[in-house]
Amino acid sequence: MTASRLHLVRHGEVHNPARVLYGRLPDYHLSAAGREMAAAAATHVASGGRPVTALYSSPLERAQESAEPFADGFDLVPEIDIRLIEPTNVFEGTQMRRSLLNPFNWWHLRQPSLPSWGEPYSSIAERMLSVMDEAWDAAPDGDVVMVSHQAPIWITHLRVAGLPLRHDPRTRRCALSSVTSFECVGDVWREVAYAEPAATGGAVDVGAV
Repeated sequence: MTASRLHLVRHGEVHNPARVLYGRLPDYHLSAAGREMAAAAATHVASGGRPVTALYSSPLERAQESAEPFADGFDLVPEIDIRLIEPTNVFEGTQMRRSLLNPFNWWHLRQPSLPSWGEPYSSIAERMLSVMDEAWDAAPDGDVVMVSHQAPIWITHLRVAGLPLRHDPRTRRCALSSVTSFECVGDVWREVAYAEPAATGGAVDVGAV
């Protein structure tokens, strides 16, 4: 058997008072509001009326913490999978606006279609779809939840929709604790829903790369 639906869930708000691009840096944890957002995402998935039978998470702390409400609500132990991680980025650990004012950094923007500042979009798409394929086939039934990050989820959306992977990161439709849902028919993925169940007004969301 296979799964019924697969949800890519973005983590909640991160405690990030310095407002840096945290990327893969350790010790960036959910804020109190971020934990409420993660709980809202889990409640939304549960409202679909199908059991969640498999739970996966990026190894980064904010993703694992966002997986906790799913683990508690569905009595699951999340499987940590490196393929769900945030992509690499040369601006990691900096304040993006300040970095872009430095002419020495402009070289990193020379080829946005790759992008030249980090992991290629094609690589992100390939690793995301590989873990999705494996999880879909391995699930006995019910839903699969994968907690990941803005860029991997958005790139997956673009690849599944057959759209160019090149994009302006500022235009991504992937809010904190949003849920992007897919089904696989044969070997073809299709996106079936997108939801923003968490209240994100006033949230700090500057850490995505």
